[in-house]
Amino acid sequence: MKLNRIALSGALAAAIVAQAQAQVVPTSQMDNAWYTEASALLNAKLQASTQFKAKNVILFVGDGMGVSTLTAARILEGQLAGAMGEEHYLSFETFPHTALAKTYNVDAQTPDSAGTMTAMMSGLKTDAGVIGLDEDVVRGDCSTAAGNEVVTALELAEIRGLSTGVISTARITHATPAATYAKSADRNWEDISDMPEDAVTGGCEDIASQLVNFEPRLEARFTGIDVDGIDVVMGGGRRHFLPKDATANSADAASEIEGDRTDERNLIAEWQAMYSDGHYVFDQAGFDAIDPAETTRLFGLFNESHMQYEADRDNDIAGEPSLSQMTEKAIDVLGNNDKGFFLMVESGRIDHGHHAGSAYNALTDTIEMAKAVQQAVEMTDPNETLILVTADHSHVFTIAGYPKRGNPILGKVVGVGNDEPAEAADGMPYTTLGYTNGKGFRDLGTETNADATYSLDNSNGRQDLTTVDTTSTGYHQEALIPLGSETHAGEDVAIHGKGPGAQLLQGVVEQNIIFHIINQSLGLVAE
Repeated sequence: MKLNRIALSGALAAAIVAQAQAQVVPTSQMDNAWYTEASALLNAKLQASTQFKAKNVILFVGDGMGVSTLTAARILEGQLAGAMGEEHYLSFETFPHTALAKTYNVDAQTPDSAGTMTAMMSGLKTDAGVIGLDEDVVRGDCSTAAGNEVVTALELAEIRGLSTGVISTARITHATPAATYAKSADRNWEDISDMPEDAVTGGCEDIASQLVNFEPRLEARFTGIDVDGIDVVMGGGRRHFLPKDATANSADAASEIEGDRTDERNLIAEWQAMYSDGHYVFDQAGFDAIDPAETTRLFGLFNESHMQYEADRDNDIAGEPSLSQMTEKAIDVLGNNDKGFFLMVESGRIDHGHHAGSAYNALTDTIEMAKAVQQAVEMTDPNETLILVTADHSHVFTIAGYPKRGNPILGKVVGVGNDEPAEAADGMPYTTLGYTNGKGFRDLGTETNADATYSLDNSNGRQDLTTVDTTSTGYHQEALIPLGSETHAGEDVAIHGKGPGAQLLQGVVEQNIIFHIINQSLGLVAE
């Protein structure tokens, strides 16, 4: 199908201008700023690429970043900058091309990250809970994995001689990053200690081991290929690479015994022995010392488990880089390859903030991801780099009530023409943001780690918020249905794109189309 974007651009411009003129801007002071924003958006839309082939592709995945998360984060970022908020745009929301993706798994109406990311990376939808395997696999049954492996965009990029990278603020063995490189009948098999005995004896390999052995495993699957392995890997999850032995602890270990592996293998040492040109780092100082111009291979594991929430990074024992810092470093390293690169960047803790019922943490991590995207935009040539920004799924996160324009998005609902919080039928105030299910209300003051909620009993249903500061970092929104953690939701998620091939993003699409757009741009599969 050929797309004539030049023919469409005039109508698109007219539509955007008409939309801008139709807006009601509440104050004269807002006029200039608002129309400047509208003009910038129009210009971005008109800069749509007419090319389909890219040298580089960067895929950003905001784990759990549904449309309501985008809206709330957009408003929060605007309000943090001193504006009313609603008129603001996250960096990637000005990209010229947008579509909606249907996120269901083959066997699940509301999906999980393993099935959704496998779809994005392979072009094939699959079951919930399985990684890099098609729907013929039985979750948790090692014997069903062989013969059902799919090939991923990262693997194809390696075969084509491109540089490759995987970044996540979650454990690097977690479902989303793992789906770029691993094949596992269960997403939870992050190291050998997580696997049942029949899976180990049946020949299945844990996810951490697959990452370190990526190069020989890929060469064994496809006859005659010669790849050099993933060039940049950064994230959390150090425990899955270290033996269960205190002598193997990292200098900033938080636990008495940091490692989980029960096979006595130290995969970090194995990686260092395999790649003499590689640089392994575990803290901010080591990260800062990396000179991208002199680095061809980088492995960073910055936390025993997941990396910190963006709001909580200052509390890390030895310090860890932000998502935007990791993105910048990765692009600098991968850019050393004249053939181009494929990079996947996951903001994994958006999802975890929502699961914990903390809009503050989910939204601040979303804002940091928008900064990482902007960093990528500024570092790359739009004529040769396709940048895609999407989510694997959404959450049961709502924006409700009738708050007036500019009302603090984390605050209580204050209606149009009022200065005091609105009251529900029970006579108590309520917040704009809320969750359908989860652990429920928390008033933890200045706490910045959303996971603190898990040490407490559920607190569901209505609470009197009259004296509660709902904009504080430690506030967790009310939730109706009591669960051990808040759940994913099943509605469509947005895909934003710019660069060669992004013009294929139109309408409502199946999530696995993302792989085919990447393939179209990089020419990964020979025609």
